Amino acid sequence: MYEGLMISVSGVRGRVGEALTPEVVARFAAGFGAWATGRAHTRAIVVGRDSRVSGPMFHRAVVSALQSVGCDVVDIGLTTTPTCQLAVEHHHAAGGLMISASHNPVEWNALKFIGPSGAFLEAHEGAEMRRIVDGNIPRASWDRLGAITDDRDAIERHVQQVLAIPFVDVAGIRKRRFKVALDCVRGAGGRIIPQLLGHLGCAVTAIHLEPDGRFPRSPEPVAENLHELERLVLQSGADVGMAVDPDVDRLALVSEQGVAVGEDYTLALAARVVLRHRKGPVVANLSTSLILDDMVREAGSKVIRAPVGEVNVAVRMREERAPVGGEGNGGVILPELHLGRDAPVGVALILQLLLEDDTPLSAIVGRFPRYSIVKDKMDRPNVSLEAVYQALQAEFADATADLQDGLRLSWQDRWVHVRPSGTEPIVRVIAEARTEEAARELVSRAWAPIKALRQSG
Repeated sequence: MYEGLMISVSGVRGRVGEALTPEVVARFAAGFGAWATGRAHTRAIVVGRDSRVSGPMFHRAVVSALQSVGCDVVDIGLTTTPTCQLAVEHHHAAGGLMISASHNPVEWNALKFIGPSGAFLEAHEGAEMRRIVDGNIPRASWDRLGAITDDRDAIERHVQQVLAIPFVDVAGIRKRRFKVALDCVRGAGGRIIPQLLGHLGCAVTAIHLEPDGRFPRSPEPVAENLHELERLVLQSGADVGMAVDPDVDRLALVSEQGVAVGEDYTLALAARVVLRHRKGPVVANLSTSLILDDMVREAGSKVIRAPVGEVNVAVRMREERAPVGGEGNGGVILPELHLGRDAPVGVALILQLLLEDDTPLSAIVGRFPRYSIVKDKMDRPNVSLEAVYQALQAEFADATADLQDGLRLSWQDRWVHVRPSGTEPIVRVIAEARTEEAARELVSRAWAPIKALRQSG
């Protein structure tokens, strides 16, 4: 029924005009609205979108679909994913729909499903919602159709909430007048990051602020996509370079030397400053770099691993009362604000770190070991993944095994993680070690038993 569509617990995504059409989006939006309001005491659903070219089209489909099942739409317009999550909490809504394919290429779009807590849906909630989507969606009669309310203050509220984080010294940061080079990749970041940096007294040199969704490069904020920002840092004499993805839940950094430090460092550096002011463990997913363990260990705390997926990290953070957590892709979660990845929060925390350490970013990063992460993928084999995991554990008998999400095999200074993708019919293999050569060797060794099973199957 939904061939070519990538459906996960947190959302549904696809290529525009192929798997993802207004009809598909409308059905999922209507099913979500019926599910969310059917278990709440309110009919309100928050709707936002990022800057993608297809966003306005899908926005109209979503709003109409929600009205058709009796939902009252709170429309926050062009915005960021964390802003949408915060708006759900602010309005005490039954849920939220964010129209965004995050870091996917320009031809993609998606719906992200947000529960009443402001976090993405958990697995059982997603299953409940899908039963309605796949069944007979209850439509409202003409006199019960939903209304529409515009809320254009959501981004300003978000900025003010970031500025109100108790241990962010706004006055101190303003006094330092940090020079920041910024790349918003023509996503929604242009609507919020310059505003936040302005409140923090930063001198900003920016590129790609226009939120028109015509990404000038691959939109994922990984090091190989940040060469233009690296040059901008050097040309402007910036203290730090900052890049966000199109929906602004991920933040990547460039040092004052014009070198991208890697998105894994964002969470590690943010945790470093939070743990000076708050006590407790740090939660991250199983594919997050060991640089986090190194920085957290120095702060006298520990890292707890959760399955891949923002909601899995958020749920574990709630259980562990973790003061900070996130994912190694540049996603920082600060539960004092909300349980969602939030690049504006990351911006404030990094500037606070530079203020407190009074040391260049390159020097902070240089104090810790460097690691190399290698990522690979292949079509899912026609054999049981349990058989794959057993073969891998036999191959790596000296490793510590973690079966929360696929199989993660770890040693003190390296690890390899094999898991089925939640968005594609593939198996991912990610390895990290002190050198790229060692990481590639781990990936190669991990593929060997998988390929053998694939051929025998």
